[in-house]
Amino acid sequence: MNVVTNNKWIGQRTIRPDGVDKVTGRAAFAADTNMPGMIWGKVLRSPHPHARIKSIDTSKAEALPGVKAVVTARDIVDFPVDKSVMLGIQDMRWMCRNVMAREKALFPGHPIAAVAATTEAIAAKACELIEVDYEVLPWTVEIDDAIKPDAPILHEFLKFEGKPSNIAGRLEVKKGDIAKGFAEAEVVVERTFTTRPVHQGYIEPHACLVSVAADNKTTIWSSSQGQFMVRAMTAYLTGFPQSDIRAIPAEIGGGFGGKTIVYLEPLATLLAKKSGRPVKMVMTREEVMRATGPTSGSKSTVKIGAKKDGTIVAAQGTFYLQAGALPGSPIRGAVGCSFSPYDIPHVLSVGFDVLSNRSKVAAYRAPGAPIGAYAVECVMDELAEALKMDPLELRLKNAAKQGTKAAHGPVFPRIGYIETLEAAKAHPHYTAPLGKFQGRGVASGFWFNAGGESSAQVNITEDGNVVVTTGHPDIGGSRAAIANICAELLGIDYRRVSVLIGDTATVGFSNLTGGSRVLFASAMVVTQSTDKIIATLRERAAKIWEIDPDAVKWENGAAHPASPNAGQFEPLTLAELAAKAPSMGGPIGAGVQLNTEGAEGGFGTHICDVEVDVELGIVRVIRYTAVQDVGRAVHPSYVEGQMQGGVAQGIGWALNEEYIYNKQGTVDNPGFLDYRMPVCSDLPMLDTVMVEVPNPKHPQGVKGVGEVPLVPVMAAVANAVHNALGKRFYALPMSPPKVLEELER
Repeated sequence: MNVVTNNKWIGQRTIRPDGVDKVTGRAAFAADTNMPGMIWGKVLRSPHPHARIKSIDTSKAEALPGVKAVVTARDIVDFPVDKSVMLGIQDMRWMCRNVMAREKALFPGHPIAAVAATTEAIAAKACELIEVDYEVLPWTVEIDDAIKPDAPILHEFLKFEGKPSNIAGRLEVKKGDIAKGFAEAEVVVERTFTTRPVHQGYIEPHACLVSVAADNKTTIWSSSQGQFMVRAMTAYLTGFPQSDIRAIPAEIGGGFGGKTIVYLEPLATLLAKKSGRPVKMVMTREEVMRATGPTSGSKSTVKIGAKKDGTIVAAQGTFYLQAGALPGSPIRGAVGCSFSPYDIPHVLSVGFDVLSNRSKVAAYRAPGAPIGAYAVECVMDELAEALKMDPLELRLKNAAKQGTKAAHGPVFPRIGYIETLEAAKAHPHYTAPLGKFQGRGVASGFWFNAGGESSAQVNITEDGNVVVTTGHPDIGGSRAAIANICAELLGIDYRRVSVLIGDTATVGFSNLTGGSRVLFASAMVVTQSTDKIIATLRERAAKIWEIDPDAVKWENGAAHPASPNAGQFEPLTLAELAAKAPSMGGPIGAGVQLNTEGAEGGFGTHICDVEVDVELGIVRVIRYTAVQDVGRAVHPSYVEGQMQGGVAQGIGWALNEEYIYNKQGTVDNPGFLDYRMPVCSDLPMLDTVMVEVPNPKHPQGVKGVGEVPLVPVMAAVANAVHNALGKRFYALPMSPPKVLEELER
């Protein structure tokens, strides 16, 4: 594919199409959806971290006036534990047990039953009337406790090394001979790090409205990162045919990976079926924090060996990640991404999926990769110190480049990692003076990026404008970027392009919004659809002029004779050809569906300055610069926003955010008052540098940009704190009590 250059709209900061609706309150989110006759659903949740469910008596709840339906695990399709049933990367064995507890309650907040009633208050009261006979069991929430020989086992049927275990899986990637590599090393640094679970922190809680007609035709309005995922998972868990379910995506108030699985939709569907009424469900913030996916807490040990000249010869990583109560922690991201920025001959990277009595984790921006990068990049910093090398120079000396074989498999094509290092080194930030108790840190990071299934339809309206329909919820600016691309290809003003997100009944299958895949994939199908439109427009102009279609070119929004030899004709604009469509073969439109390939990974390098208040233990980030190879910035403002957003989230992860558990095994801070996410006053201006090394396998040179910005942040902050204080923290978050404790020590 030829990468488009000399663009009019690609690379421009055009006005976002959803902006006015969002700032004026017109945008409709899932909780804004209502229907006549609608009733409310509520969930009864386990108060215990671990308990066998001996019986559930719902009779008193069902007898309460206003209650229309009650569902329990008996109503959810049961997937036996002895055979996996995969839907994408999710196993329905675990999803059916996450949506509703079956044999056991596995974490505080685990759904036990759901009620639908005429008001929220009645539904809540009915939940209180449900009688559950629990046999309370021993529980475990921390990694070290969960992997002890005498730990309480969550699932007896899961075995590791031949016996029941809380280790649900192991993943290994390797390259070369690790023993040989460390034998060649002259300087070795080995350290162990821990991180706490942190929540994705989307402002909009999970919400849905479900209507089931008498013939079982079902409509779901919900907040999700993929309406086709909602349709499929709801079908699997309820037993309804997928073809009977229509899932309609609402505007989404944040997801960051946390809305790539379902929680409420199957419950609301079953309640609607039983009651014969539309059912609406909206989580409280406390429910979001107790029962939806944070990302994993972790324990990681990283060992890196180098020659005295700074050549890294061996690297080993062992990553234990919490899955929560059911298998599925993002060990692939930790294992596969951690060492990828570097060309190292001998690598061994191993991950363990660890169960404990916490809510099941969900994806969070480059899932697993920030955890791995935190450990690796802090060890890189210590290695640079031991070698008396500048930390960026050490990274430059060992940087992955075209031809480098990554430990997780691929040989890198043309990549832009070295360019990010050089841009960081040349940036004024890197050599700016620092004051007392101030420090500077750097770190790098990698994320795979992805392609996958995508569908689009492009239609020309009767008045000569364009409507594009794609199948992915817009979280990172895909509508604005698609408008830029389509306008560029057609040679018209971007304001003449409307971009819609189709539902499961109006557009072809499209995979989730996740993995930094959406613009990469949707741009491909939109480009091919638009190319078909242009071919049709050229054919119609050729008919009018009575010449061959090959003698017609499309430029600046109009058909022109390709050369003087083709004839002397006045250009025919898009609007003129659209007006002639009824008499020239009918409506003009084209659609394409693809399983897109050719995605390339992304790299970033960050510089962070901090200032430590040694009396209060507060670490403040005072300057931050994120450098990233973004491929091609189709809409630069959105790319910068992705970079800044990832940095803000990583700063929270590094300094304040954590799930705090009490002695009863329940979350003690299930709200934004006590779960400290950074706000504007906690952050400086976050500077961005976009390095553009276009992806040659993509028509616009696109690489995913949404996940790389989170990957280096925690390490960059930690390295800056070490530079400020001369003390290194091996556990996150570096919150004031922990900083004071270290300073007093």
